Amino acid sequence: MKISIYTKFILIYVVAAILSFVFVTEGTSRMIMEHMTTEKADTLYREAALLSTDYAEDYYRSKTASSLETIHSHLSAIATYLDAEIWMIDIDGKVILDTGKKLVDPEENTHIVEEFDPTSFGTSYYMTGDFFDEFSEETLSVISPINYNLRVRGYLVIHTSLDVLRAEKEETLNIMYITLAALLVISLIALLMVGYIIYSPLKKITRATSEYAAGNLTYQVEVEAEDEFGRLADSMNLMAKELNEMEEYERKFVANISHDFRSPLTSIKGYVEAMMDGTIPVEFQEKYFNIVLFEADRLKKLTEELLTLNSFGSKRGMLEITTFDINAVIKNTAASFEGRCTERKISIELLFESWHQPVKADIGKIQQVLYNLIDNAIKFSNDNSSIEVETTVRHEKVFVSVKDHGVGIPKESQKKIWERFYKTDSSRGKDKRGTGLGLAIVKEIIQAHNEHINVISTEGVGTEFTFSLPKA
Repeated sequence: MKISIYTKFILIYVVAAILSFVFVTEGTSRMIMEHMTTEKADTLYREAALLSTDYAEDYYRSKTASSLETIHSHLSAIATYLDAEIWMIDIDGKVILDTGKKLVDPEENTHIVEEFDPTSFGTSYYMTGDFFDEFSEETLSVISPINYNLRVRGYLVIHTSLDVLRAEKEETLNIMYITLAALLVISLIALLMVGYIIYSPLKKITRATSEYAAGNLTYQVEVEAEDEFGRLADSMNLMAKELNEMEEYERKFVANISHDFRSPLTSIKGYVEAMMDGTIPVEFQEKYFNIVLFEADRLKKLTEELLTLNSFGSKRGMLEITTFDINAVIKNTAASFEGRCTERKISIELLFESWHQPVKADIGKIQQVLYNLIDNAIKFSNDNSSIEVETTVRHEKVFVSVKDHGVGIPKESQKKIWERFYKTDSSRGKDKRGTGLGLAIVKEIIQAHNEHINVISTEGVGTEFTFSLPKA
């Protein structure tokens, strides 16, 4: 059986409340009674010591009835004040004086405490109980020796009922019960607040994890708070959104790559079968062999670009950083497009602030970036136009821009051009070799260098790509 955290809180609270009452009722009650008994015994002992010195010794000096009557009168008054009984007992256990009874001639007094033994008090000066079977109720008895001529002649004993102490103890416990009840009520309110402040959002977050585990990535955690739970809920909502977008992206990725592989494979299969069964005459086969070769090159390029993108999938740790002249790399890369530029009468203008511009980067990867950007610029430029490649230095950064004067990129497509397999409409060029991966690779390479790349484009005017590199 699954038990929720809130139920556990309630169970802990109930157990704590029961233990608290048990402790107060049993443990605390016993400790209070012991403390009050000790305090009362200390008070009575001080009284007994004074009385034995001030009054009891007078009897043993004179041993007259008149002196005993005087002592009885004084001790009776003090006993009334103390709400107790005061006895004078000789060493044999005979009660000489009892303030709770009328005074009797010592010669006629037959009240003897059987088995009276002062040593039974041990190291203490008081005892609780029936005082050698003299009382029917539990009594606190405090004893003090009566000394005369350096000898113990008897004992002065003060008795008080423990019922009085119990009544005082109950009054103290009642206050503690009220205090404990108030604390339990306050703790219950605190527990309810914990349930509202902590358990409620935690329950919502737990529900969200179950939904995500079940594949429902559109589920939103509705926790409106400015604390850790609120931030956790926002993070989970963002995570779910990104996972959902990633899932959509993966489906789209699979669909795109399937399409891009299927088209050339279909063409290759169709033309090869047509040549094998004689549908295409021998004299025309060279033309279709060139088409098959073209489609095979497309597949090879697509595979290479997919492998390139995959190499950046593990935290982009595949860079070989060196110091090199970016201007020299630009000149060499631009020179590789001389044939295509001459064919379409497109000029590439190089604009450098200085003849040499050292940077720190992966020279092979940056050369690939430049190749893809210049290739795109040529592909979508108009004939008899120009392309400018420029390097500038700003704040210890080298900015490289590739600008064409071609058809431009529609505004609604500018954020999508970095996506894998994304292609704008066919009016952007007649070159069908594109895979839609070039700019995705460019962005991965630049981000792997912890740098940035931006695009500015206007339809019918042209496009400019600018990326940064650290200056050496």
